[in-house]
Amino acid sequence: MTYTAFGFYLFLVIALLIYYTVPLRIRWVILLAASGAFYLIAYRTGWWIVLLSALLSYGAGLLLQHCTRYRRLLFGSTVILVALPWFFMKNGDFLLGLVFHMPPVFWIVPLGISFYTLQILAYLADLYQGKIQAEKNPAKYMLFLCFFPQMIQGPIPRYGELFPQLVKGHRFDEACFVKGCQLLLWGFFLKLMIADRADIIVREIFEHPKQYTGCYILVAGILYSLELYADFLACVKLSQGSAALFGITLSENFRRPYFACSVKEFWRRWHISLSSWLRDYIYIPLGGSKGGTVAKYKNLLVTFFISGVWHGAGYKFIFWGMMHACYQIAGSLSAPVKERFYRRIQMPQGIKTCLQRAGVFFWVMCAWIIFRADSLTTGLFMLKSMFFVHNPWILFNDKLLTLGLDWKEWCVLTGSVCVLFYIEHKQEQGISIRNVILQNPVYIRFGVYLTAILLIMIFGTYGFGFDPKDFIYGGF
Repeated sequence: MTYTAFGFYLFLVIALLIYYTVPLRIRWVILLAASGAFYLIAYRTGWWIVLLSALLSYGAGLLLQHCTRYRRLLFGSTVILVALPWFFMKNGDFLLGLVFHMPPVFWIVPLGISFYTLQILAYLADLYQGKIQAEKNPAKYMLFLCFFPQMIQGPIPRYGELFPQLVKGHRFDEACFVKGCQLLLWGFFLKLMIADRADIIVREIFEHPKQYTGCYILVAGILYSLELYADFLACVKLSQGSAALFGITLSENFRRPYFACSVKEFWRRWHISLSSWLRDYIYIPLGGSKGGTVAKYKNLLVTFFISGVWHGAGYKFIFWGMMHACYQIAGSLSAPVKERFYRRIQMPQGIKTCLQRAGVFFWVMCAWIIFRADSLTTGLFMLKSMFFVHNPWILFNDKLLTLGLDWKEWCVLTGSVCVLFYIEHKQEQGISIRNVILQNPVYIRFGVYLTAILLIMIFGTYGFGFDPKDFIYGGF
């Protein structure tokens, strides 16, 4: 049951009706019951692994709160035990094939294991460092781990931010409810108008890398960069929107990453909950930027190595992580030279910003090609083809119309991307389109909403007979 399934919203409406009917003091119980029911309906196996991880971390949290001896040993052993299921389920087949040359085996993979594992590890680390107090109520702790709007695909919440909102009963708030509906509508637009449509061409080219070379790879790389962003941003907005209907605010996970002027800034804007987790629990504990330049770069390489392993098993994910680490190291080393060059030629700030953003997008896109390819070898072949096979004419004849979208669908995709760019450009200027809409009379607001709904229904992937694809980050 995904965020685009009719059953999810039927489930959501039932949960909302019950939530706002019962007394405030027990509304958290309804959220817990809804989260448990959702998990069992959506994914009936593997629930016992989630339960064991929750009980283990709950008990370890109480011990960390009160014991004074062997705290480090307790913390380290609990972290290993919590992380082991995720590690073997995500990397087991890769390791078995690499070391023992064994065929893949069937692993029971609990829903959202990558996300709730990081939640637990952050909770334990914050508790160990004395930033938070251990939760004494096991049912409330379970709700923190399994809150259904965010459990599947994030964002990855911190205990101090999310837990107080979950256990506090919320009264119905019209403004918050409308905000939730707006976020849901925006999520459907991103998913059905951009991500699923771009996926048609992306799949065609990436599944036939030897048939499509040169500029085909460039087109696929650009579209996959947009697809991945729109898809992940959509699932976050649908998650935030669903939570907002209950009066609960989930943290932002993206801040217009393709407007970044450096790869370092890109990672401050992309998947913020994961980036901040890696910064706070991997990079800084390793020493961060302390200890000199060499130590800083070493810590950066280790952090992005772990990021690559988190995203998936195989050499391509590790290589992808190392690419981003090398991008940041190269950017840090070349920054003084580039700044002197810009000053010498007296480049206007606007042109400088555009060039920097285009450069960041291009290098990030190259890494996404490795990320999306079937293997590291295939990804490197595609990158080589993009740079050394020259066929720019395919951009101007009708070849792009043979990849799965006709010219009308290309127009819809292009127009939708322009809408996304316009809205994010305004957000970058500090203007919220959502607030602008809310400032208008009620008949204008509902006119805008109805128009958006009709456009999505007519021009979204539903309108062309396609089924909505699973969210990409659901696989991580």
